Amino acid sequence: MSEGEKARLIAWADELRAVHARLREALAVTQDAVASGSSAEVASRDLLLFCHGFCTALTGHHEGEDRMLFPALVEAHPELGDTIRKLMQDHSMISHLIGGLQSVISTGSTARELEAHLEGIGAIMESHFRYEERELLAVLDGFVLDTEVGRVLGPL
Repeated sequence: MSEGEKARLIAWADELRAVHARLREALAVTQDAVASGSSAEVASRDLLLFCHGFCTALTGHHEGEDRMLFPALVEAHPELGDTIRKLMQDHSMISHLIGGLQSVISTGSTARELEAHLEGIGAIMESHFRYEERELLAVLDGFVLDTEVGRVLGPL
């Protein structure tokens, strides 16, 4: 096996870790925009900008996993079926929470309401990422899926 092939075999685990780290950073930037002490109008404007990027990236990440990564993993590792179903349920719950956040932003809610929504998304997102990493990283270390990382793990 060539060095390039070896690097490709571990790339999916590394890429998943990297995408999760970038999404955690995007959430922190979004939370900072709300906590900045700016007026609710300024915080909401900043949050619209940050949330659009964060929400789009998180949604794209989950949609790519659901569409490409998870079916390929279950095909190669049928024993992961229950784990994948749980992860997909998380994706649905997070999507619902993102919709709630976007609704709160569009109605011009208070900074506290925005913070509460972000805290909820952050808590579920972190729990989901930890579970996903705990259950899938070892499998992804030896996983081969011949496609572009961005198509599988989202636009980050």
